Amino acid sequence: MLGRGANGVYWMSRYLERAENTARLIDVGFHLALTRGSRQSQDEEWKSVLTTTGQLEAYCETHSEFTGPQVFNFLLREKDNPGSVLAMVENARTNARVVRTSLTNAVWETTNEGWMNLRELLARPVRETSLGEVLREIRRTGTLVRGALEGTMLRNEVFNFSRIGTFIERADNTARILDVKYYVLLPSAAWVGSSLDNVQWDTLLRSVAGNRAYSWLNAGSMDPRGIAKFLILDGQFPRSLVFCFDKIRSNMAGLAKEYGVEVPAHELLRDAGARLHQTSIEEIFETGLHEFLQDFIGKTIEISSAIAADYRFSE
Repeated sequence: MLGRGANGVYWMSRYLERAENTARLIDVGFHLALTRGSRQSQDEEWKSVLTTTGQLEAYCETHSEFTGPQVFNFLLREKDNPGSVLAMVENARTNARVVRTSLTNAVWETTNEGWMNLRELLARPVRETSLGEVLREIRRTGTLVRGALEGTMLRNEVFNFSRIGTFIERADNTARILDVKYYVLLPSAAWVGSSLDNVQWDTLLRSVAGNRAYSWLNAGSMDPRGIAKFLILDGQFPRSLVFCFDKIRSNMAGLAKEYGVEVPAHELLRDAGARLHQTSIEEIFETGLHEFLQDFIGKTIEISSAIAADYRFSE
């Protein structure tokens, strides 16, 4: 499974996770833009979506306005955008095909069918009236493939590499969303840590599918510091930074057991995981949330690079 095989399974899962995360951001951006009174405010919301996905610079190379249809079609289907959802799902399918003999029929079929359905839905520009259907299909594809992996795959190296790819992508996404939403969208830096509009924070939670879970744990109270703690340190929430890193460590331990040896990435993970578990939200805010998240994103990239080097596949 080293090299090409590990690369295929790892990136299949990363691309599918990234596509689903992008769909959630578009969905939240669309609904929040509808609540904005002015065209400028709506444009700023769509600009924020592009910033969070890391595609603002690429968008600005070919577009000068930030209208909803222009932005979500760029993110969903634009041919010249290698970071579009359609391109990501196609890349996931290509990687799955490379390692098809290592996957169960259920995993391959759900990946392939998801790609075919999305290719048909995105064959022409998406209108606002059909956006919901497209986003549901993207989320559905990710859910079905994960379900097939969980329900039919042996707990071997293939499964471990797939899960590592999923949780590295998910951790990076949660950190970037929290960083961008917490700073870019606030009216003023003086508002950081204060009581803010509930819609704003509900939007942040919806972008990581965490609004219901947070409400259960906090009786619906929207507290910025509490939300940051939930997304960073809550071990029950499957998209928190702690949860994701615990899962990466668990699957890396599975690889060490199967291969009979640890690699340098194991040590990096242990250090990063210990840091997360030993810190508190008070310490994070004292040193600076932005600085903490930027350091976390950098550490995630370092770990991803180390895993690729240790197991001989591309980043």
